[in-house]
Amino acid sequence: MSSSPARGAWLYLPAALVALAMSLPLLYLVVRASAAGRSAWNWLLRAQTLQIMGQSVGLALAVMLAALILGVLLAWLVSRTDLPGRSIWSALLPLPLVIPSYVGAYLFVSFFAPRGLLQNLLEGWLGIERLPSVYGFWGAWLVLTLMTYPYIFLAARAVFSRGDRSQEEAARSLGCSPLETFWRVTLPQLRPALAASSLLVGLYVLRDFGAVSILRFTTFTRAIYLQYQSSIDRSAAALLSLVLILVTVGFLIAEQRIRRSAAENPHTAVHPAEVIRLGGWQVAALGVVFLILLFGLIFPTGVLFYWLIRGLLAGERIANWLGPLLGSVSSAGLAAMVTVVFAFPVSVLSVRRSNWLSQILERWSYIGYAVPGIVVALALVFFGANFVPGLYQTLFMLLFAYVILFLPQAMGSIQSSLRMVQRSLEEAAASLGENPLRVFQRVTLPLITPGVASAAAVVFLTTMKELPATLLLAPTGFSTLATQVWGAVSEAYFARAAAPALILILASSISMFLINHHATLSGSSQRQ
Repeated sequence: MSSSPARGAWLYLPAALVALAMSLPLLYLVVRASAAGRSAWNWLLRAQTLQIMGQSVGLALAVMLAALILGVLLAWLVSRTDLPGRSIWSALLPLPLVIPSYVGAYLFVSFFAPRGLLQNLLEGWLGIERLPSVYGFWGAWLVLTLMTYPYIFLAARAVFSRGDRSQEEAARSLGCSPLETFWRVTLPQLRPALAASSLLVGLYVLRDFGAVSILRFTTFTRAIYLQYQSSIDRSAAALLSLVLILVTVGFLIAEQRIRRSAAENPHTAVHPAEVIRLGGWQVAALGVVFLILLFGLIFPTGVLFYWLIRGLLAGERIANWLGPLLGSVSSAGLAAMVTVVFAFPVSVLSVRRSNWLSQILERWSYIGYAVPGIVVALALVFFGANFVPGLYQTLFMLLFAYVILFLPQAMGSIQSSLRMVQRSLEEAAASLGENPLRVFQRVTLPLITPGVASAAAVVFLTTMKELPATLLLAPTGFSTLATQVWGAVSEAYFARAAAPALILILASSISMFLINHHATLSGSSQRQ
């Protein structure tokens, strides 16, 4: 496409409007913080705030590191080795993404906590009367790692699938060991994908509310929620939210620097990498894969079925799930479509017209992703109640919250697809007299349709699991599977939560299948 300034200029206005819409939560926080009195500032500057920051950042970094190790190792096993049944493992390993963190946490607690299922089992067999506490940092770290490693796995698998054998063979011929070859050749190829996926993991942990609340580990989100719940003056919570945004900006800057340094050495696949024979290590590799699936997928699903059967045998009535299912699917489906539409102008500008203004608009569009769902919800409650009361507690306001929260997820997939489209095709269509909009409609859009579908599937999956924004913004009488699960879990009715949790996982699995299928097709097309 021509680089003429006129081409694509029409995208700046919608992109600027999208960035402005993403700014509403930040504007709300600034208004609240500007009204903060001395007591709110004293509350923020106390030593406990620094401890909360350390716990939040420490948990995010620990989960990122563990997810990186697991995700890269598992992706390498299913993509580069002769692991038996690797196509099956490749399809199963991303599935923990469909389990909401609060569901994984409540299942973990119900089984491993003192007086939980395991405790009752061991007490009857071995007379063990109490197990160590699973609450706190280590419980949150384990649950969130098992729920987030698929982000790294999917990104690393895509790179491994289109790896170039010639570069690795050249390194080996120069005397590099397999470990040195991985460090010097393979890792630089992985770096952009790992930077982006690690950012998603880090932001996921910083924003998580359900798991850390159930596991009683205080991070920014839990502290903000408790402050909102316990105080009429919400200025202190607004100040704490602004600190969280600054921490998130630090993660964004680090990710951008890693991606920029990796972009200096672009990699184009020529010869697909050869399959590495594991030999006697096959049994150990299978053990690792099975162990991860056991704790990340089989165990949560098994415990859910246990609670469901136990509840039915005890006479527990399964609550009406059809209405919440329709509410979840309809709101998630609408959110996916609207979010993709909002993501288009910013994504196209950032890829096709990369300059200081388009980069500012792109980065500013991430601002909503830096804010916890509860803060976005309260910002829209404030906005709706004071400026557009007719939209307060409507589906429109709920969808707007989803767009603010999940726009970056859609942008990432669309941008990746746009970068794979050769500009020569667009330039050829433009040279025939087609205007930029027609070029995009007839040439670009058909080529990026799989990426758009993947973006919609990611947003659908995440929206199905979203909890705090749905709790605060859902219209009166509107229920989703997430709110139904949380309502039961918050009152420790684990059996009552089992049925909607299982239905939520099954419904989310459809979008996970689409994401996994698109990733597999993308990898295959890159190898051809």
